[in-house]
Amino acid sequence: MPLVANTPVEKMTGPYSRRWIALLVLCLSLLIVVMANTSLIVAAPDMTRDLGLSSSDLQWVIDGYTVPYAALMLVLGSIGDKYSRRGALVAGLVIFAGGSVMGSLVDGTGLVITARAIMGVGAAVVMPATLSLLVAIFPKRERAKAITAWTATSGLAIAVGPLVAGWLLEDHAWGSTFLINVPIAVVAVIGALVLVPPSKAANAGRIDYVGGLLSIVSVGSLVYAIIEGPHFGWGTGPVAAAVVAGVGLPAFVLWELRHPHPMLDVRRFAQRPFSGSMLAVLFFFFGTFGAIYYSTQFLQFVLGYGALETGVRLLPLAGAVFVGAAATGRLTPKLGMKAMVVSGMVIGTVGVLLLTLIDTGSTYADFLAPMMMLGFAIGLSVSPATDTIMGSFPESELGVGGGANDTALELGGSLGIAVLGSLLATAYKDRLTDLVGGQLPASAMETAKDSVGGGLAVAEQIAKTPSAGPQRAQALIDAVHEAFAHGVAHTSLIGGIIMAAGTMIVLAVLPGRKAAKRDQGEPEESPKERVDVG
Repeated sequence: MPLVANTPVEKMTGPYSRRWIALLVLCLSLLIVVMANTSLIVAAPDMTRDLGLSSSDLQWVIDGYTVPYAALMLVLGSIGDKYSRRGALVAGLVIFAGGSVMGSLVDGTGLVITARAIMGVGAAVVMPATLSLLVAIFPKRERAKAITAWTATSGLAIAVGPLVAGWLLEDHAWGSTFLINVPIAVVAVIGALVLVPPSKAANAGRIDYVGGLLSIVSVGSLVYAIIEGPHFGWGTGPVAAAVVAGVGLPAFVLWELRHPHPMLDVRRFAQRPFSGSMLAVLFFFFGTFGAIYYSTQFLQFVLGYGALETGVRLLPLAGAVFVGAAATGRLTPKLGMKAMVVSGMVIGTVGVLLLTLIDTGSTYADFLAPMMMLGFAIGLSVSPATDTIMGSFPESELGVGGGANDTALELGGSLGIAVLGSLLATAYKDRLTDLVGGQLPASAMETAKDSVGGGLAVAEQIAKTPSAGPQRAQALIDAVHEAFAHGVAHTSLIGGIIMAAGTMIVLAVLPGRKAAKRDQGEPEESPKERVDVG
């Protein structure tokens, strides 16, 4: 057996013998891409203190990763299909590691955002490459199990990211949360060369670069407007970005309809299994990412857990993901994809709505059931939806399929954090104004209303003032906690309603088992699969 996997998948006469070990490499690559965002949740307070980040600065430290990540996945997936999926995976890991090294060394806000953007470019190469390689390597009958493992890895990263970051922050500066990606990326690169076989589309035509440019501009502008507008007001930048997206997306659709070899055949959205699964991924991650985002803040700022303590308390979510993944692996063949996807969305919606019960007396126990329900829902519903999306693409467009799936995921997550985060900020600000308005100097009040962290920082300063004393500081802390708890409950109600509406839409769009086979059709088996089955 050769040390390096050199035989292309397209030239194999049967299934790749080391495919399950290769899956570990793909999952490891996916792990650090998702961890890059979840680990930052617990590192954010330290970064804010050390770099003096404003609310806007912190938002862009987080989302400097998201914009290139979401905008580039479709195009980079297509390039990987044409030239080399494994080459794309390795290149993406190298770029990601380079951005991580930069992020660990710099000490300026602009440079940290730049490092995060570089990491986002690397992630945009890695994410679709992992899915396209997975589908290329595994025969159809094993593909659902492999995608379930891939999905479970995403859920694992949601909890492992904060846990690892919290452990590092016990004794190291926030830069260590960037640096941890590097050795994992090195192992993944070596593993990719040794265990993952080369793969590319057999009859790929010319890349539709015009369509690709339109998709980059449109999606990038849309994500920018989603992030900037709700949080910081609809000024010139967000409005211009929204206009560009509003013009660019129809232009992209018209171009793709007329192009003989489109980057993304938009006619595919007429297939109910595909469009329903894309909507399911988008709506599901809208509610899930938003809820996890503000629940983690409550654990840290209101309940006072440190970074490591917060990470430990997210572990049940990861465990629930694996339980859901095991359940969907057994039940999807029996009940069908629609039943599992809709059931997962219903459970996730209930989990979000349970957070409407949060108040100032809430403890970690009040978050445990919602977090476990969200984790179980991820494991139950996301892998059948992803399997359906990838099954809608021919072998020559697997990278594009991965890019489409991951764009829906990232766009939903970005919408969830931006929209629900904005609603939370507004509810918190209004409630805090009602509670302590007029009792603080104007500048201190503005800082306190900016965020829960800002409110606690003002209380800390008040406690050091002899004329005010700890009693007044404690009164402000109580008000901040009450305002934030009110914001969580209010936001969860709206988020739950949006998820419920999304669930109803997905229920209506997704066809039943018989209709799905008729609408989507079964793709021909490759020679590799026919040999294996026969």
